[in-house]
Amino acid sequence: MLRDSLFIAGKDVKYMFRAKETIIWVFVMPIVFFYFIGTITGGFAGGGTRAEKLAVKRGEQTGFLVDQLVHRLEERGYDVIEPESDSLFVRYARRLTIPTGFSDSVLAGIPVALKFERSESGLGFDYDALRINRAIFTVLADVIVTSELNQTPTPESFANLNSMPRALSVEVRPAGQRKIVPSGFEQAIPGIMVMFTLLIMTTSGAILLVIERRQGLLRRLAYTPISRLGVVLGKWGGKLVLGMVQIAFAMIAGTIFFKMDWGANLAMVIVVMFTYGGLMASTGMVLGSLARTEGQAAGIGVVSANVLAALGGCWWPIEVTPAWMQKLQLFLPTGWAMDALHKLVSFAAAPTSVIPHLIVMFVVGCILLIVSARVFRFE
Repeated sequence: MLRDSLFIAGKDVKYMFRAKETIIWVFVMPIVFFYFIGTITGGFAGGGTRAEKLAVKRGEQTGFLVDQLVHRLEERGYDVIEPESDSLFVRYARRLTIPTGFSDSVLAGIPVALKFERSESGLGFDYDALRINRAIFTVLADVIVTSELNQTPTPESFANLNSMPRALSVEVRPAGQRKIVPSGFEQAIPGIMVMFTLLIMTTSGAILLVIERRQGLLRRLAYTPISRLGVVLGKWGGKLVLGMVQIAFAMIAGTIFFKMDWGANLAMVIVVMFTYGGLMASTGMVLGSLARTEGQAAGIGVVSANVLAALGGCWWPIEVTPAWMQKLQLFLPTGWAMDALHKLVSFAAAPTSVIPHLIVMFVVGCILLIVSARVFRFE
């Protein structure tokens, strides 16, 4: 039976990878979604390695302190741009307006209000405000230092100050497990990988069974010496191989093109995704056995994949959603996989922390495989 199942699985894999749709959805679309979703959510929780554009508009006679402020803003990771007109200025997502007479007012001890605007609110706005305030207070500290050194605040004195070696350095290391929710590609790559595995299994995987039944190919298998269980295991194995190829490609592409760091527990990450792939293969088998037409299988597959992806934390970090949604995630297959990946990749939890996830996915996958064997139809 094992030899027969492997034979069927091999034939199915060859057939599926001859279809252009399979190639596109396994090797092309995940990268597109990685880039699209990862770029959009890149600043969701703040931070990142890329310099973010900050438009600065100066009032009249703002003086030399603005140059020092720009220097400090660049140290905070901003790409400072000074648009030539107001119409260009308002096009930027981050905008800082410096009032007239800025330098003279600061040096005279007169309070000055700078105006920061951002197209989007939320955590991103708070993080930007923190960084900009830090740059502003650093400039005030520079003014105080130059005064303590009996120097007049001038562009030259600030240049000397900036070139001085720092006597105090701070080494920052995590004191415990990370608590910051993942964002950007760190969230998008595992999320899209989990979503597309479900999508492929419930569309291409299920539709193949429907087509073979409609064309009479399964009926021909019924006349061969291959047992019913051997056929079911072969069909399940072919879908599992398809899912694992997609998962492997997604992990490699995410690492090469988007610098994804899978953490110190890569082996357990692979085990999680292999177990999840088996669960999705069983899901595809059940849907392919119950669906009557290709359209039925495709419709159910697409809708269920998008709904489960949204509720399971594939599109956004589930940690920032309401409490009811975080509880609901624990009852969804996408939620089991995403919660396990977040623990291993984003929060550096021990491999043993995802054993409950593995047990649940394995048991449910076995149950669905048994169900698929019961409802499997040759015609």
